[in-house]
Amino acid sequence: MDYSFEVVIVPVTDVDRSSAFYTERAGFVLDVDYAPADGFRVVQLTPPGSACSVQIGVGLTDAVPGSLRNLHLVVDDIERARRELAERGVAVGEVRHKWPVGEWRGGFRPGVDPERRDYASFVGFADPDGNTWVVQERGFHRAA
Repeated sequence: MDYSFEVVIVPVTDVDRSSAFYTERAGFVLDVDYAPADGFRVVQLTPPGSACSVQIGVGLTDAVPGSLRNLHLVVDDIERARRELAERGVAVGEVRHKWPVGEWRGGFRPGVDPERRDYASFVGFADPDGNTWVVQERGFHRAA
């Protein structure tokens, strides 16, 4: 039996502000904005190419807005992803890579992993409430 992971609820204070951030700045696609009754609204957003979406809204969770940490997005070019996010106005951190790579208990060094190894290079950003995201590189291929 398959178990498909499809939705993460992200606690936010202002649904409209967060929806604008995720669509206009982070580049997510708005799937649905549904408010069938007072006190309930669900806005579903999906990162480009992802099988998993996020939901923000009213009446979805009692989690504290801004309490989610290190939700991961995976891209095949960390430098391009950082550039795209920054161009859309996201306050995104600098690219960093794990060091030493063989010991994942190590720290970070600035820039991309020199060998562009999978899962070694990262950038981070936060939404307006402080929920944090990590963008991680996997599958980089140099242009010929």
